Amino acid sequence: MSSESASAGQGALNRFFKPRSIALVGATEKSLWSNMAYDNLQRFGFAGPVHLINPKGGIIYKRQAAASCTAVGEPIDAALLMVPEAALADAIADLGRAGISGAVVLSSGFAELGASGAQRQQRITEAARAAGVRLLGPNCLGYVNFTSASPLWTTQLRRPMEDRSVAVVSQSGATAGQLAQFAYQQRVGFTHMISTGNEADIDIADAIEFLIGEDEVRSIAVFMETARRPAAFIRAVARAKAAGKPVVVLKVGTSEAAAKAAQAHTGSLVGDDKVFGAVCRRWGIPRVHTMEDLVGVADLIARVGPLKADGLALVGMSGGMCEIAVDQAERDGVPIPELQKETLARLRAALPEFATPSNPLDVTGGAMLKPELLETALGEIARDPGVGIVVHLFDAPAKIENVGIGRVFLKHIGAGFAAGGKPAVMLSHNYMPVSGDARTLAEEAGIIYSGAGLSHGIAAIGHLIAWSRVQRAAPRAYAQASPKVVLRPVGERAVLGHLATSGVPVIPGPITRSADEAVAEAAKHAGAVVLKIASADIPHKTEAGGVALNIRGADAVGAAWVQMMDRVRAAKPGAHIDGIIVSPMRSEGVELFVGTMRDPQWGPVIAVGLGGVFVEALKDTSLRVLPIDESDVLEMFTELRGSALLDGFRGSPAVDRQATAAAVVAIGNAALALGEELVSLEVNPLLVAGSRVEALDGLTIWAD
Repeated sequence: MSSESASAGQGALNRFFKPRSIALVGATEKSLWSNMAYDNLQRFGFAGPVHLINPKGGIIYKRQAAASCTAVGEPIDAALLMVPEAALADAIADLGRAGISGAVVLSSGFAELGASGAQRQQRITEAARAAGVRLLGPNCLGYVNFTSASPLWTTQLRRPMEDRSVAVVSQSGATAGQLAQFAYQQRVGFTHMISTGNEADIDIADAIEFLIGEDEVRSIAVFMETARRPAAFIRAVARAKAAGKPVVVLKVGTSEAAAKAAQAHTGSLVGDDKVFGAVCRRWGIPRVHTMEDLVGVADLIARVGPLKADGLALVGMSGGMCEIAVDQAERDGVPIPELQKETLARLRAALPEFATPSNPLDVTGGAMLKPELLETALGEIARDPGVGIVVHLFDAPAKIENVGIGRVFLKHIGAGFAAGGKPAVMLSHNYMPVSGDARTLAEEAGIIYSGAGLSHGIAAIGHLIAWSRVQRAAPRAYAQASPKVVLRPVGERAVLGHLATSGVPVIPGPITRSADEAVAEAAKHAGAVVLKIASADIPHKTEAGGVALNIRGADAVGAAWVQMMDRVRAAKPGAHIDGIIVSPMRSEGVELFVGTMRDPQWGPVIAVGLGGVFVEALKDTSLRVLPIDESDVLEMFTELRGSALLDGFRGSPAVDRQATAAAVVAIGNAALALGEELVSLEVNPLLVAGSRVEALDGLTIWAD
């Protein structure tokens, strides 16, 4: 898309999502959808004209309806189409003649029903394109622009709240409605709510692009099943990141990734969910798994903003709750730094003798008698250089008339937050609704309050810390490896040869075509050797009897060669056999699995895990989107459940992580060099013994 057409498309979206006038096409008092849409516009106080369109004309909602949008004779920015499928094409053509920029298509029965529905959807998409009309849907509930009181939405809505900062984009309209209900309970104000439905035209990426330009939007919460335009989605996320607006994602569902790569072992090990997790990690997308966290994380980041340091300081008035909180932080990987000596000394001087200065900090019940202790403790702990954010555990009073001493506590908590000069949040002990009074009381005291409770609240802090770290970091400049290999390496030695030319250390292992050649090759090595069948038709050698380990001596090598040929020919009579590979036997070291896969949506990815049988039994892998660098691989090692094995186990030498990381990067680059027809390149095992790194086996799977 040219910059000119992109600008025009964005202008149409601005006009559509910020309409000055609206048409309800198919308006009738006999339709629940029409009644609710009209009621929403009235209750929100939409400032512009609302035109009622019905081909029969007549009086609707005590007003005269027009037979078409063209017949209105006035400019209209947006329309809600509530007509049967058979009438959609004509209705869309009418919108085009009337100069309407965009329309919500309420109707279902399109691509969600399969191939025939997809064809019907394509027809209305083409009709809209011909008419110059942008479509939201079909099969969606519409959108709400809370900032301009513009609800083009077909179920009942609550009136907009004040202090709005979170925008919602959802492929499911009903889920968006549930998110709005939950947000209301937590007093989280939405700026926009956009239901994209089947995304025949306007999709998640378009919605994010629009929301980036809206000043009131400080974070974007996305519920998605799939990204129909992955590259556009990533571009939108990158633009949002540059604007300081996080895109928090709750993704459900699976793709065909694993099924399409059924022959590739990597596909069964990673699946679509891990691939999307790697996508989120690469582009700094906070990913959550519950509706509560989608709203909570988006709200917290919107209200707190980026942190300058990672450390969390926890303060409470109960030792038990502090212990529960620190355990939760450890499970979520949230850093709780030890306080410096100077900080401990200041806290010791300020707190009662029976209090123990530490992080987390239990101010004790002494604060009940002297609430000012809270102010002092919060201010002092925030000044510690290792602290990036302070969390105080306290439940805001639900009713102003019952506030009592609670207002005193809030006053000192707010003063302590202000004195510390660091971002700070007051967090409820348990998940609880936030009343309007609670939000008012907290804001009067200058407090950011969340009713998310310890479990969801600490998790949200973790997402805030991770997002802030990404915002602070300089963008990584990855070398873009381009395909450059013309011939496809097929078979173990061809694959290992390609890896070697890409800078991957590989084990020696020529293909021998007779027992005598095998004996001569084995004589070049001081110890035992390994024999492996060489055949592109036999990717899994062990199952065909094509592997013999720890063979010593000329007679044993010659006999093993002949026996292997006989076994494999009997097991795989149709396979073309190139010969038998002879390599030195390696018995020490840690076996790693390194595999790449081309995901149908997100492109090439790479997985690292413990090799050999462990990769099948444990499926303990870490994943990244290609290309990668050595720092990525070092992070991947730490994410493995079996990471401790890399540091030496029961007397084995520790793995040279830096050298191993360099080999993994080279494997990733070798895969990229093979182009888009490569489904998977696997090295299993990559053997590491101290600083010696060797690829012992290689396999490629191709699209055809």
